[in-house]
Amino acid sequence: MRGFVPTPAGVVDQMVDQLFRGRPPTQTSTVLDPGCGPGAFVDGVLRWCTRNDAPLPRIVGVELDSHRYREAAQRYQPFRNVEIRQADFLQPCSERFDYVIGNPPYVSILGLSERERDAYRRHFDTACGRFDLYMLFFEQALRQLKPGGRLVFVTPEKFLYVETARALRRLLSGVRVREIRLLDEATFGPKVTYPAVTTIENCPPRGGTWVILRDGSRRLVTFPADGAALLPQLHDAGLRIVGGPTLADVCARISCGIATGADEIFVKDLSELTPTMAKRAYPTISGRELVPGKPPSSSKRMLIPYDSEGNLLPLEALGDFGTYLKGSRRHLEARTCARRKPWHAFHDSVPLGEILTPKVLCKDIAAEPHFWVDQTGAIVPRHSVYYLIPRHADQLPALVDYLRSEEATRWLRANCQRAANGFLRLQSSVLKRLPVPAELIPRGAAA
Repeated sequence: MRGFVPTPAGVVDQMVDQLFRGRPPTQTSTVLDPGCGPGAFVDGVLRWCTRNDAPLPRIVGVELDSHRYREAAQRYQPFRNVEIRQADFLQPCSERFDYVIGNPPYVSILGLSERERDAYRRHFDTACGRFDLYMLFFEQALRQLKPGGRLVFVTPEKFLYVETARALRRLLSGVRVREIRLLDEATFGPKVTYPAVTTIENCPPRGGTWVILRDGSRRLVTFPADGAALLPQLHDAGLRIVGGPTLADVCARISCGIATGADEIFVKDLSELTPTMAKRAYPTISGRELVPGKPPSSSKRMLIPYDSEGNLLPLEALGDFGTYLKGSRRHLEARTCARRKPWHAFHDSVPLGEILTPKVLCKDIAAEPHFWVDQTGAIVPRHSVYYLIPRHADQLPALVDYLRSEEATRWLRANCQRAANGFLRLQSSVLKRLPVPAELIPRGAAA
């Protein structure tokens, strides 16, 4: 199975302890490990039964990859109670189990063929948007879990808050999610997945879900029936701002800055440019160059081969700039965007007419939300910066005052996803939902 990541033995043992806590297996119990690989969780169940002098249940491991299947099948051949099957776990199956435990594969929609995407969307409610296979494993595992049975999975924590996982959260709102434990970011070594161990019982929900955060603190949350994200409950359970106008109502554009796909070619110091090239260069800034308490400033310039309407210009219209680009053609052709665009195009469109106006800037990842004002409108933000353009220029001062307020800061802390070391991800989808005071909506405008 694609996306296989070995699970450390210590995590396996913790998960098996959780699987059998207060409900030890009997000789007639059945345990399923979907995507079992070489058998880390089979080993974990064997260790647990030996340590606790418990009877060995019947264990079924399912593995699609032929090499890992043969390895596991040979390894457990001496164990009468262990059966390893070569099969696709996501195919329909009527068999039911008392326990399910495992580490589902992490495969984004980009790693699937068009045929696979269509098939999954037909058969899984959780195959929505830019879904990941581990979300489908949750759904299939619950289908194969007996009433009252228990499931323990280790997966990325993103299903708690990304919009793609809304259907999965709706599904989980109908069962008892006992506990979600956020594991250390380094659990899987260099693969930073922000893992979470989720324990589910196949029975009606009751009593809420305890989430153990990485700092050891605990939050009691409830999976909303509409699949809404859990971040507000996790990071500020007392904050409830709903209804009314949002930042999307106030702003004409909330967007990530320009991704050239080759900043080393398109972003230069002004001193490196010829006079002709300088005419196509605009002041630009990255997230690292935004410093709290200081106005946005940078010595860098972005060379832009587009006109003010966002149309890509032919090389012959660019003079020295075009000659310069020809010297870097091989490098530029190696970018993924060059497969579908002219080789000197950017990854993103360049709406210069909108960008070159007074606006608000913020970093895409930050320890705390901070906002800067590009008063002149001359700066072209790079891809590590978000920019906000108010619908009416005279709204800019009031908008910035509100974005810097404690109210807005608390809401963003509660609703932004977390990056490494607890830093916030200020994504456009979240910024657009930020509630704003009604006074920021111009009189007579529809909210």
